[in-house]
Amino acid sequence: MRYINTLKEGDSVKEIYLCKQKSNAITKNGKPYDNLILADKTGTINGKVWDVNSMGINNYEELDYIEVVGDVVNFNGGLQFNIKGIRVADASEYSESEYVPTSKHDIDVMYDNIIKMINEVANPYLNKLLVSFFVEDEEFIKSFKKHSAAKTIHHGFVGGLVEHTVSVAWIAKKFAELHKYLSKDLLVTAALLHDIGKIHELSYFPQNDYTDKGQMIGHIVLGYEMVNEKIGKIDNFPEKLKTDIGHLILSHHGELEYGSPKKPAIPEAIALNLADNCDAKLETMKELIENNEPQQGSDWYGYNRSFESNIRKSSLSE
Repeated sequence: MRYINTLKEGDSVKEIYLCKQKSNAITKNGKPYDNLILADKTGTINGKVWDVNSMGINNYEELDYIEVVGDVVNFNGGLQFNIKGIRVADASEYSESEYVPTSKHDIDVMYDNIIKMINEVANPYLNKLLVSFFVEDEEFIKSFKKHSAAKTIHHGFVGGLVEHTVSVAWIAKKFAELHKYLSKDLLVTAALLHDIGKIHELSYFPQNDYTDKGQMIGHIVLGYEMVNEKIGKIDNFPEKLKTDIGHLILSHHGELEYGSPKKPAIPEAIALNLADNCDAKLETMKELIENNEPQQGSDWYGYNRSFESNIRKSSLSE
């Protein structure tokens, strides 16, 4: 199979990909064409069907697995697939596992690490809150394991939400061990819960796209509501502790312009924001380096808008 991350300018390709998105458009000259996003487990590529009435273009729909024939070109600094032929593939011609990106780590093993961290939370109210999600709620557990942590930026794969959550909780735990004045129980609890709203913000693969709730409410508020609903079922849950855990979830993006309705107001909230940002940015850069090639004749990968910098690997990195 010709994986998308191996395609290069000038390649002529005949391969089956998932049509992740399809939209109709009109050129400046009034001619109709199709915009596509093609996907496999290694990534996505933009596609164009310039002649939608061509004999080689058979009927197809979004989320169909389609065999495409065409050429890979460079357009505005990125790769684009100019498609000359399309047909819907038969189910016997492909395996869905080739089209769904999945964590390189064992999802169940990572989830076991979450359970171990929960068992270390001594506060009975916080422990019960975590158990109500990660042990007792079977529907939540199933969804949490299958979801990504983002549409594209970082951990955008099956198991990505588990992987990101484990990493953030581990970093948060280390912060609390180094800075003894931080409440480890509060910080680890919030780290494990901070992104649970993403199970409602994003759809399952292969779409992995924003839901209506994701577009209009967002995972921060969705997660806050989920936590409050569980807390309401725990007898005598302390009101101040409820406020603290809610604040950490609401402020974990750190800044209003990044989607948090509140800025961090307690030390644990600052620590959670830093832990979340640390894991997200490191994973983003790792994925950029893994999924791209350095510029010809250089170690540099080019300017990246997320980091507002030209990036490369360090001289000692593997």
